[in-house]
Amino acid sequence: MKSFFHRANNSIKDHFVSAAFLAPSLIGVLIFFVIPFGVVIFYSLVNNPVAKDFVGLENFVAIIGNQAFQTAAKNTAVFSGIAVPLAVILGLFLALLLDCKIPCRSQFRTFFLCPMMVPVASIVLIWRVFFDQNGVVNLLLANFGVEQIDWLKSEYSRYVIIILFLWKNLGYNMILFMAALNNIPNDILEMSTLEGAGSIKKFWYIKLPYLVSSIVFVTILSLINSFKVFREVYLLTGDYPYGDLYLLQHFMNNMFRSLDYQKLSTAAILMCIVVVILIGIMFIVDNKAGKDIEG
Repeated sequence: MKSFFHRANNSIKDHFVSAAFLAPSLIGVLIFFVIPFGVVIFYSLVNNPVAKDFVGLENFVAIIGNQAFQTAAKNTAVFSGIAVPLAVILGLFLALLLDCKIPCRSQFRTFFLCPMMVPVASIVLIWRVFFDQNGVVNLLLANFGVEQIDWLKSEYSRYVIIILFLWKNLGYNMILFMAALNNIPNDILEMSTLEGAGSIKKFWYIKLPYLVSSIVFVTILSLINSFKVFREVYLLTGDYPYGDLYLLQHFMNNMFRSLDYQKLSTAAILMCIVVVILIGIMFIVDNKAGKDIEG
């Protein structure tokens, strides 16, 4: 009995010690994440920050019918719908290319990793030098008789930002996929070679199933990074850019500047719901693929 109480006391002490070490992190998460998110939910359900009268889903109905929000949501969906799959597919392609032991692999890898070290301000400067109306791209195209345009105020503006997004993120995605490729069991690949499987069959039936978890992870990271591109777009174009570049973050930033916390909070909640649904779908796909591999 004495030994039992001794073990119980030690267990309680261990729990207190663990709680003491976890407390600073838990308090930080509570103060900087949980409470602010709760405040955002509260503002999305009241009429204004002063009266604070509960209005239910009226703010959500109003924001969905708001033309500026519709434009921003559409542009964000189109941008992410193009940029994220390209970042994943091209990152995987580059990783497979380097996995083939091509010459100058080290230099090739360094070339794609360099953009990760470039500050945002420098990226903006580079893009202005290239895509300004009097920039490098227009000077090169002028040699072929192409008329000069302001790329960031034209119908091509979205593709300019997609190129920027890919330039920044391909290297990181490539490294993640290279790590995943190195974790594929070599004995399975060697056995498939002995059985006469070609490169395409190896990729489709062996590598791809093992890469599904990494593809889901890279897709989630790329989706999150696609929202962060707002920094570059804002520095390049300001509060109200050309139509195709007016993103959800522009809408929320402008609502914050005008102190319209209801629209800001409601837009943030809707954006969060959509992202959570997309991530949930990807986790379901990941779990199903994992069961297929184990089976």
